[in-house]
Amino acid sequence: MQITILGAGMIGSAIAKDLAQEAGFRVTAVDLNEQALAKLEAGTPVKGIRADLQEEGSVSSVVADCDLVICAVPGFMGFETLKSIIEAGKNVVDISFFGEDAFLLDELAKSKGVTAVVDCGVAPGLCNIIAGYAYGLLDQTDSYVCYVGGLPQVRQWPFEYKAVFSPCDVLEEYTRPARFTEYGKEVVRSALSDGELITFPELGTLEAFNTDGLRTLRRTLDIPFMREKTLRYPGHANLVLVFRESGFFNTNPIEVEGQMVRPIALTSKLLFDQWRLNEREADLTVMQVVIEGQKQGRRFRHNYYLLDKYDEETQTTSMARTTGYTCAIVARQVINGLLTRKGICAPEFIGRTKGCYENLLGEYAKRNIRLTETITEQAGGA
Repeated sequence: MQITILGAGMIGSAIAKDLAQEAGFRVTAVDLNEQALAKLEAGTPVKGIRADLQEEGSVSSVVADCDLVICAVPGFMGFETLKSIIEAGKNVVDISFFGEDAFLLDELAKSKGVTAVVDCGVAPGLCNIIAGYAYGLLDQTDSYVCYVGGLPQVRQWPFEYKAVFSPCDVLEEYTRPARFTEYGKEVVRSALSDGELITFPELGTLEAFNTDGLRTLRRTLDIPFMREKTLRYPGHANLVLVFRESGFFNTNPIEVEGQMVRPIALTSKLLFDQWRLNEREADLTVMQVVIEGQKQGRRFRHNYYLLDKYDEETQTTSMARTTGYTCAIVARQVINGLLTRKGICAPEFIGRTKGCYENLLGEYAKRNIRLTETITEQAGGA
């Protein structure tokens, strides 16, 4: 089984290492960064190929001989890369956080007989799988809310944050309008809005704010109230909001000392170095999904909680574990025929496919990722 991974960054490398451990899998990683490829090849049986995936024909060339593709490129190139993979007739599991509607590629994927799983990380990804699974347990699902964030374990002034995935995708979270659902209707508010403080076990108080994380859930599940909020240490959102409202994230060039400069390009250059995780710097991932609904006339609340931390033994970040391993597990489900749906496959479809959720939990346990579920009955049944 030949698997090709497009992208050898923090998450792509974790996926490659996980899949390379499987007997009978031959894994190839493709990236423009020679250093990242060399590091990956040095410690694993993964083969590295240097290529610019934005060059015309590059994607179809590197995936030509593989059986399955993992797409782990930055969001700005995700949609076109996914389209090229589908056009090549390859099954694919995708974690790129692109802004386009993935279902625009649904007919193409079906015509090619391709299973194309999108948004298959932790959020989006795991939270969607949970939503699909709980949706199938209830007769009627009334509300869904997800709180999720990746954070450094040690807070450092001024940002108290490190980018545990593609930094440019982090900025996208702060600028892309947040779409959610109220009374069955789409509501759009600015990112970073509706801030609130929430206390979590072991972590204490974090702040939550709106981001555009529902994605496919808005159209695939009939739930009248749905929202996702990103978690950070208190104070981070207001600091970033000052940057955004002052124009530092604008994309239109401005003149600076006779040179035309895109503000977001300068901001990215200054921030990304400060946001980069240092070697062996510990991070954590926290997620809480709360789903309420009815079953046989009784009201229930399903509460799912995940707290994962940096793995010192393997030197793997928590975000790489929770995002990358989710992707790798679902890739195995496609390879082994547990997930056979053709076309664009939103991760909530995985949660509604018999055996997939249970398989995911079992594979998580092997990797010491713990997701707990608590179900409580609520007053006021139908």
